[in-house]
Amino acid sequence: MNADMIYKRRWLTLAVLCVSLLVVSLDNTILNVALPTLVEDLHATASQQQWLVDAYTLVFASLLLTGGALGDKFGRRGALMIGLGIFGTGSLFAAFTTSAWSLIGTRAAMGIGGALIMPATLSILTNTFTDPKERTKAIGIWAGVSGLGVAIGPVLGGWLLHHFWWGSVFLINVPVVIAGIVLGYLLIAPTKEADAPPLDIVGTAMSFVGLASLIYGIIEAPSRGWVSGSILAAFGLAIVMIGSFVYWELHTANPVLDVRLFRNPRFSGASIAISLTFFALFGSIFFITQYLQFVLGYDALAAGIRTAPVALAIVLGAGVSAPLTNRLGSKIVVTAGLTSVGIGLFILSLANVDSGYTIVFATLIILGFGMGMAMTPATDSIMGAVPPEKAGVGSAVNDTTRELGGVLGVAILGSIAANSYHSNMPEATLRSSGLPAAAAGAAHDSIGGAVSVARQIGAAGQDLAHTASIHYVTAMSTSVRIGAGFAVLGALVALIWLPARATAIARSESLDSDGDADNAFGVDGDFGVDLDAELAGVGADEASELAGD
Repeated sequence: MNADMIYKRRWLTLAVLCVSLLVVSLDNTILNVALPTLVEDLHATASQQQWLVDAYTLVFASLLLTGGALGDKFGRRGALMIGLGIFGTGSLFAAFTTSAWSLIGTRAAMGIGGALIMPATLSILTNTFTDPKERTKAIGIWAGVSGLGVAIGPVLGGWLLHHFWWGSVFLINVPVVIAGIVLGYLLIAPTKEADAPPLDIVGTAMSFVGLASLIYGIIEAPSRGWVSGSILAAFGLAIVMIGSFVYWELHTANPVLDVRLFRNPRFSGASIAISLTFFALFGSIFFITQYLQFVLGYDALAAGIRTAPVALAIVLGAGVSAPLTNRLGSKIVVTAGLTSVGIGLFILSLANVDSGYTIVFATLIILGFGMGMAMTPATDSIMGAVPPEKAGVGSAVNDTTRELGGVLGVAILGSIAANSYHSNMPEATLRSSGLPAAAAGAAHDSIGGAVSVARQIGAAGQDLAHTASIHYVTAMSTSVRIGAGFAVLGALVALIWLPARATAIARSESLDSDGDADNAFGVDGDFGVDLDAELAGVGADEASELAGD
């Protein structure tokens, strides 16, 4: 496919990329609304519920860097289509699994496919849209679709659960995957890095083991005890592996992630901002879907529909983000967006068992709008900080920060909430009230278990459900306030570290008398040289110098 044909088909290519991205983004949250059903049908415990959400995102986040590197080395279109095939196969098996742990396993397999799909979409986009203005617009659409997929997952999941069985939330992926493979082969030009380095197998293994150990410890600590041997061992292994990963990446000739990129304030500030945005989003959606169903009493479809406003708000936020960024700069827009996310979460923390849907609606609108504002300039900052031939790795870093933020949001905020709920619903007290041991254990484990038990014990169940709802809302409020704090922290990071605008002075003017890069990023953005154009013609080492290395 020649350059002229690629140019003519660029918007069709973007459409295919968005369809592929949508199916991956949907799977991040479509399962949240099905958790109450899985509690009853598969008898999922509280930690299993978190693993059902996090198994996918953990594998996804851990392998994104490898997925991006594979696409750069062997071909981005091929990586996309292979990823879609793995994702579709995993979805098919997940739809017909019969236990919570087997479903967790198939979700992990789907994460492997997602790790090939997502970085391929953004790296193909970056190489297809060579004009900086068009690329910013295309990334805005990409970011909007990504956020939209996360937001409409509960709506689609609720509709499917209302009309079909829980496996339909996975089976819906299969026809979309088939369409993505066919259209991708017909419309997307094959591209790869001409001189791609060997794969960093050691670094990949270290990052995966480190992240898996960290997430395991966070999720299992509330039930096993924060100072139990297995949890301390998990955290110790995480510290060793993550530290070793950083050391290895600094000294190996072909790192899967050049950690020196984080010396670039444009790259590091945007990465942290995106990570904390998704930390807040995933954690809040995890709570909101359960609050709507277990506390306010909505069924899956009604709960899903009531999360829909966040999708509209994300689209609106992404729509105003580009013109605001052009006018005010990335620093102000990302800071404002993350501040809005923090305000939305603080509002949610004021909810109680009688506050109804209004407070949830306000949260979703403010949270979604802020998220939509922050994503586009932050993503553009990351992709503009790496040369085009490294687009796969840049895309993978962007995606990794999103997914890692999301998985930590569910794990950390979910664990804090679980710990609070357990302490206020002691199993011994539940047994002394006359509940059998199995029922007391289920009510102590999660609000889903308590509501399930309450439905089976007649009149006394109403008091049990009400008590569990009170303690769940208390636990949720504590957790989302912590989430709000992380969002505000992200806003401060953006305000302090993120350059005002994605512009740079010419390289010859960016060197001080010692020959070192000095003030490579213009605070006012008045230097008039586009950073993307500046970096397009230099190698990774020169890019690091421009970044202030």
